[in-house]
Amino acid sequence: MTRVPAQPVPSVPDGPGSGSGPEPGAGPRGGRSRLAALAGPLGTLAAVAAGVTLVSLRDPHEPGHYPTCPFLALTGLYCPGCGAMRMVNSLTHGDVGAAFGLNPLLFLLLPVLGYLWVSWAVRTARGEPMGSVLFRPRVVGVFLAVMMAYWVVRNLPFAHALAP
Repeated sequence: MTRVPAQPVPSVPDGPGSGSGPEPGAGPRGGRSRLAALAGPLGTLAAVAAGVTLVSLRDPHEPGHYPTCPFLALTGLYCPGCGAMRMVNSLTHGDVGAAFGLNPLLFLLLPVLGYLWVSWAVRTARGEPMGSVLFRPRVVGVFLAVMMAYWVVRNLPFAHALAP
């Protein structure tokens, strides 16, 4: 087996487009890629804002504006999300007490959801992966257990205060 001598690599001047380094604005701290990376959090914020606006303007307390919960329609039982649209509508109209009464679990989770969104947006802007203590398996397990208990208890006769 014979050895072939290495060919010299032609030199390319350093600068934009030279391939010698990251393009300006293309790194994790750059402008264009930061905005592109924030598409997820900003798109989620826009979708939530659009949904809240729709629910605020089109009252879910009035029958016929929105479809019935499929779980409620099939079983006659409330799911953990039942009352969520009416809760959002009540919040947007300043009726905090009614909002809490319509879906207490979701009402109490709103600050947690807000924290997770802010954490996601900040970490994304910094080029860091999303992470939180709230994503640990034990915490997720406890949350799922609480949600399942809420689902069952809100359908029992003595817990009518949890029903929407």
